[in-house]
Amino acid sequence: MPLITLGLSGSLNHDPSAALFFDGKLVAAAEEERFIRDKHAKGKMPVHATRFCLDYAGITPDQIDIVAVPYAEIPLSSPARWHYARRYWYAPDRALDALFNGNRRYRRYVGYIKAMCEDVGINWSAIQFESVEHHLAHASSCYHLSGFKEKTAIMGIDGKGEYATTFFGYGENGKIHKIKEFYDPDSLGGVYGAITEYLGFEMLDGEFKVMGMAPYGDPNKYDFSRLIDFDGKDFKVNTKLVNVIGTRRYKENGKGYYFSPALIDWLGPKREGDEIDDPYVDYAASMQKLFEDISLKLMDHYLGDIIKETGKIAFAGGAALNVKLNQKIIARDEVKELFVQPAASDAGTAIGAASYVIASKGIELEKMEHVYLGPEFTNEQCIEACQKYQSDHGQDVKYKQIDEVPKSIARILADGNPVSWFQGRMEFGPRALGGRSILGCPSIPGVADRINEQIKFRERWRPFCPSMLDTVAPQMLKTDHPAPFMTFTFEVNEGWAERVPEVVHEDGTARAQAVKESVNPRYYALLKEIEVLTGNGVVLNTSLNRRGEPVVCTPEDALNMFYGSDLQYLIMQDILVTK
Repeated sequence: MPLITLGLSGSLNHDPSAALFFDGKLVAAAEEERFIRDKHAKGKMPVHATRFCLDYAGITPDQIDIVAVPYAEIPLSSPARWHYARRYWYAPDRALDALFNGNRRYRRYVGYIKAMCEDVGINWSAIQFESVEHHLAHASSCYHLSGFKEKTAIMGIDGKGEYATTFFGYGENGKIHKIKEFYDPDSLGGVYGAITEYLGFEMLDGEFKVMGMAPYGDPNKYDFSRLIDFDGKDFKVNTKLVNVIGTRRYKENGKGYYFSPALIDWLGPKREGDEIDDPYVDYAASMQKLFEDISLKLMDHYLGDIIKETGKIAFAGGAALNVKLNQKIIARDEVKELFVQPAASDAGTAIGAASYVIASKGIELEKMEHVYLGPEFTNEQCIEACQKYQSDHGQDVKYKQIDEVPKSIARILADGNPVSWFQGRMEFGPRALGGRSILGCPSIPGVADRINEQIKFRERWRPFCPSMLDTVAPQMLKTDHPAPFMTFTFEVNEGWAERVPEVVHEDGTARAQAVKESVNPRYYALLKEIEVLTGNGVVLNTSLNRRGEPVVCTPEDALNMFYGSDLQYLIMQDILVTK
């Protein structure tokens, strides 16, 4: 019998998820938000995600050997708790709590995990329970699943774990070694999140929007260096402006923010609305530049020798989803390959906690080739969902089963129509990669605006991304770096912005997915058909959801989204639904 390990995340009160391994093979993984239809599922535990993993794998709760979580006790001997107490001197209740009751959240979390396990039928006394430090879980999620055999530089940047916010280390012979950690409130991810809130977006969700806004601004118009004191190897966040707690927080309509009134005094009122307006567009550009500059200099200082030795880097943590930073990393001459965990945020720590424990037992982890790890549905289930939707909503649902799905859908796309593409297993992580996607033909002017205004209901300045044949990627992009997960942006070669203008951003880049036939044969076949019809083996690909909602999981979710938008075509497996 294989060793069965269940990884559970949710330790920081957001993005709970579950991941199931048989020995070193990742069998299933899913985020709780997809099942309960609550984006980021704040304050929830991964109950539905766990049940899905067990059901998909065909096992019972009593077959689980190990439960691993990405949150651990931090001893008083660690510098982490002392650093926290010293830096939060202005909030003495928090500072003293870190010293005298510094593992309170850990104990509470273990209680939640135990109760959840018992709720799904896992016998707590019969399993091996393993807690893994949060940033070690991030590190494992990218290093152990990268497939890299060489000595590998490891970087982790997020808001914070227990106390750590930023991690530099390396992996060698399956073991992870720490080089340097930074601790709360000194957090690059935290500063980016605070400015995200100031720019009118929600932390944990709006950072992508700030990154998308940045190319429209001038990063040199405003100097943001006062936010972070940086000397080339250490940094200290200005907690008079950002990463603040308690009485230092700016408050508006009863809500406290992660920045102070002093930031308002400096930069002006908090941004409102959806437009990219001055000076906020320049603020976004300045924040992005500061984040990139400090991250790259820290990487050079702590990991430079390792990178020069082997050229391999693994990166995780929420900030690893900053594709502009990743573009700068892979542009370095000494970097041969960067592996970014596609579920780099805290959802991915379910994978990381489990993989860390598995690796510690000497079991080799399989390389992560894809993220199609969630539920899948048959034609019969899709038809049943159509019939039920018709009955429940009094809606005339027009559907039929079709042959040659790639060829039929390619024709609809080439005629200028966006299509909801619901195929196979749901993706794990924030990116739609051809399982739960809205597709468009990127050579047709106006398709992106149409999807934005009529379907996604999101800010019109945000970019859309291309999925392309792996044979097209070297032609369109100025690199041959692997790009399976939309975790990088690339400069687009001359002529391609004119060929597929709907997926090239303001700065001449594209956040691309290069699709392999072996990984997703149906999506690949669709791209081949599009190439035949348009000359470009590329589609516009965005996630199958509306603004503020999680990506759809089930056929019922897809139908709710379809009839709540101006979409005209929905293909679920072989079942085509039309209006």
